Amino acid sequence: MKFNLIVIGTSLGGLDALQIMLRDLPKNFPVPLAIVQHRHKASDDTLGVLLQRYSNLVVKEVEDKEEISPGCVYLAPADYHLLVESMNKAVSCPYFALSTDAPVTYARPSIDVLFETAADAYAEKLIGVLLTGANQDGVQGLAKIKARGGVTIVEEPSTAFCPVMPKAAIAAGVAKIVLPLADISAFLVKICNF
Repeated sequence: MKFNLIVIGTSLGGLDALQIMLRDLPKNFPVPLAIVQHRHKASDDTLGVLLQRYSNLVVKEVEDKEEISPGCVYLAPADYHLLVESMNKAVSCPYFALSTDAPVTYARPSIDVLFETAADAYAEKLIGVLLTGANQDGVQGLAKIKARGGVTIVEEPSTAFCPVMPKAAIAAGVAKIVLPLADISAFLVKICNF
């Protein structure tokens, strides 16, 4: 199976979790990643700078209407929802869009918004990963990814800094695979035929 995008959602404890995940992905990892990390609306680009230190891939904040390219880690900017759009006749493949619509599950950016729009665009060619966090954002999005035939991965709650989000996904029955944080990158490399 060829995957076209990996979407990752995290909240409380996410910086450390993302550093662990990204450091173990090889420089020529073929599938782009899009990340929603809950953060304060006035945050600057520090998250991207910090994550770049741990990543062999290019880490960047998304710009509106940006094309999705392999070898990149895309971050949702502070105070913007990150969406995957595929309905533009001028563009033949999905691209990113940004929105200032109301917060979803008290968050903007919202994990659910990214996951649900990516599921619509990529269906079974999508992987969704839900990591540590303190609310239930991402659970509905994982449900949609699963319903559209994508792969859903949830961090083992015992390895999460805050297990609320992973536990909610597992309880809702939307986790196809549950893995300790340290094993997620190796699994992604394996299923992406790398």
